Amino acid sequence: MSALTQPLTHRIAEFACLAPSVHNTQPWRWRIRNDHLIELWADRDRQLRVADPDGRNLAISCGAALHHFIVASRALGAISTVDLTPVGGEPGLLATIRLSPGRTASDAAESLEVLTRRRTDRRRFTSWPVPESRLAHLTRAAAGWGAYAIPILDVGARFHTELLLSRASTAQQSDPRLAEEQRAWTERSSVDGVPSSNAAPPSRARSADRPNRFASQPPTDTTDAQVESSDGLVAVCTAMDDQRSWLEAGQVLSALWLQATADGLSVVPLSQVIEVAETRAALYHDVFTGLAQPQILLRIGWQEISRASLDPSPRRPMSDVLLH
Repeated sequence: MSALTQPLTHRIAEFACLAPSVHNTQPWRWRIRNDHLIELWADRDRQLRVADPDGRNLAISCGAALHHFIVASRALGAISTVDLTPVGGEPGLLATIRLSPGRTASDAAESLEVLTRRRTDRRRFTSWPVPESRLAHLTRAAAGWGAYAIPILDVGARFHTELLLSRASTAQQSDPRLAEEQRAWTERSSVDGVPSSNAAPPSRARSADRPNRFASQPPTDTTDAQVESSDGLVAVCTAMDDQRSWLEAGQVLSALWLQATADGLSVVPLSQVIEVAETRAALYHDVFTGLAQPQILLRIGWQEISRASLDPSPRRPMSDVLLH
């Protein structure tokens, strides 16, 4: 049984800040009211004004941090009770977390190790296909957070999704404002943004490189830049399309990603198709027939066993993310 203390609460928040975020913006702030009451706030100064004017990716990123907080608190012997801020609540306040004493989880060491080992590895996956059973396992592991993960398995739906991914990439590459915003978050600083080493990791062969949005020279032919036939493709979807839904999508994203990491799989978000209004609408109507709101796509695959692991992306110091 762990006593709730300020050092414990701070440690949980540190693990939460290891969560993935769009362009590694880390758009969250934490306010520790006392040892058992914590608030999650959006850091709007870190919102991508061009790519994410509605704050969808910001909220998804914060939802992932919220899920990381819950996982870390369980591992460290605390129970989290979360209230997502309702629509019309205090602007910027996303969630309130109440901690209560609990027992340290039996798999605490494994859970914390996965939190620290998770990476966004954009290098080309191996040609080993991801079995449908593996994708089903990931979607089950991500269940129970308000949103849901849907593997895209139908050949027609997959083909249409790949076309929409290509169309979205083409649209974004023609927008100089978006290109400038993306450059601003690439090799930005020692505490945030996407390092060039992670944007286009060095490899021993050109075949190991995967064209991606952060490469110094984006692909001119986007038809094969996003996914390959052996990649798994999963959409995180919600019933509604509002801030609460985006937060729930972020929690599902985190749950799926952590399970994939534990299983030895690599995950790369493909948010472009959601960022472009035209392709987001087409994905909703044509692929999901108006029954599910897609919030983010994920490319899932295997990295070479012999390939060196990536260094972690930089993180803001806790003094920057704690509100007083």
